[in-house]
Amino acid sequence: MEKNKNAPWWQGAVVYQIYPRSFRDTNGDGVGDLKGIEEKLDYVASLGVDAIWLSPIYPTPNRDFGYDISDYVGIAPEMGTMADFDRLVKESHARGIKVILDQVLSHTSDQHPWFQESLLSRDNAKSDWYVWAEAKEDGTPPNNWLAAFGGAAWSWHPLRRQYYFHKFLKSQPKLNFHNPEVVDACMDVLRFWLDRGVDGFRLDVANSYVHDEKLTNNPPVPMAERTWANWAHAPRLQRHIYDANTPENEWAMKRVRKVMDEYKDRLAFGEFSEEPSMFGVYAGGMDKLHTGYTFDFLEDWTFKPHVFRKYFDELLMPLEHLWPCVTFSNHDIVRPVTRWGGGKGDDALAKLALTLLVALKGTVLMYQGEELGLPEVDLERKWIQDPVGDLYFPFGKGRDGCRTPMPWEGDAHEAGFTSGAPWLPIPDYHRVRAAAAQEGDAHSVLAHARAVIAARKAHPALARGDIKFVEAEGEQVLAFERAVEGERLLCVFNLSRETAGYTLPAGAGETVFSVGEVKQDGAALTLAGRSGVVFAL
Repeated sequence: MEKNKNAPWWQGAVVYQIYPRSFRDTNGDGVGDLKGIEEKLDYVASLGVDAIWLSPIYPTPNRDFGYDISDYVGIAPEMGTMADFDRLVKESHARGIKVILDQVLSHTSDQHPWFQESLLSRDNAKSDWYVWAEAKEDGTPPNNWLAAFGGAAWSWHPLRRQYYFHKFLKSQPKLNFHNPEVVDACMDVLRFWLDRGVDGFRLDVANSYVHDEKLTNNPPVPMAERTWANWAHAPRLQRHIYDANTPENEWAMKRVRKVMDEYKDRLAFGEFSEEPSMFGVYAGGMDKLHTGYTFDFLEDWTFKPHVFRKYFDELLMPLEHLWPCVTFSNHDIVRPVTRWGGGKGDDALAKLALTLLVALKGTVLMYQGEELGLPEVDLERKWIQDPVGDLYFPFGKGRDGCRTPMPWEGDAHEAGFTSGAPWLPIPDYHRVRAAAAQEGDAHSVLAHARAVIAARKAHPALARGDIKFVEAEGEQVLAFERAVEGERLLCVFNLSRETAGYTLPAGAGETVFSVGEVKQDGAALTLAGRSGVVFAL
């Protein structure tokens, strides 16, 4: 295991995702800004994290709240100025925190100058910068592709008398990566920010850069394989292997990696939301993305041991050159405390999930508020702003519930997030979990988050070690070993609400870290519900 001694900084790092609109507002307009992030850098540093990942901060019409970019090399006015950004990078680096930007290269806003020129005619300089196609003879779209946010993935534009492809909203036209000029322009976007000192990128929907040029119909998900999740959302009734997840997408990832390698110690990791079998095609090794994450944990509602074993044993084990990311939460997903526990908060579950997260092999991606044990916010219809919630309310309320503002001070006006009216509400069950309320409590979720991150840094096996799952009786306990040269650890977690037992192997030594109530009688462990322990071996 010599290779782990000189691992790059990001292997085993903890990356803290900030959703800027909801982190801290300093000018009273109800929307978070760059100065607000800078103001809270000491708090972020106190967590012990290695990097921050900022969701989009670029100019945008906010149809998809920053994931519809109208200027790749600017700062959204509501976020601040380029001078604010440069200062944020400088102040982050001064605290030993790296800065990672969200980058959305698959599509732009329909207000981006590139698209505004492209739609004017079929023969202008940017006419082929987006994916345009002829209608069928009866006027219907060219194929059966469905948009991730519902409906057809094609919209008609009368100026060109053609359809354009959008994998998401109709206001998010898809860039044409079959055009070398488009690829070159996107790579120059990466260089612009790298030259300003950013340490890397999280690549939004990195599986969807390159579409099938023949516009082949997507096949259906076989009836026998369909689950509740498929029937809940029509686009999931087809396999997305031609509108995205193509073999050709590999070369796009290689182009990104080539740019990253022009700079020292930079990181590019991708979001892979569909077809996890393509994960290893796009990431890992010396010439693809450094790493990435799938939605296997993010979309899990069971919190069962087999979910974690299957992911590592079946998906990752064959990918020997891929160091993974592990994540339970982000800006698109129901918060894990609610997903796995329900209700308006469960601090025991929050602590257990944080401990498991830092114990698993991979680069940890932690979402703002996860360290406070924040649950999902149950919003009334009048607050829904996310297009997904707007489409499916009340069956589904979209993503606004995980995007509500950070509660800094429970008794302050709007929990200390803003001096004005916040863009989304802050409920009382978030106020009681405000950062200030937890700050002096040694038993709080916040204190626990700091402790487990510190434990990860103190133990090379947790940060950089290999992982091997071991058998446990029943379906409640998840057990695995983490090992690197010079250290071997056994991690045992009871993921259920009920008491469970576990028999320790010979050689189990002192307790490195524990969560919840764990009792030991010789080799016999008794783990209360939502508890776990890490032993030295």
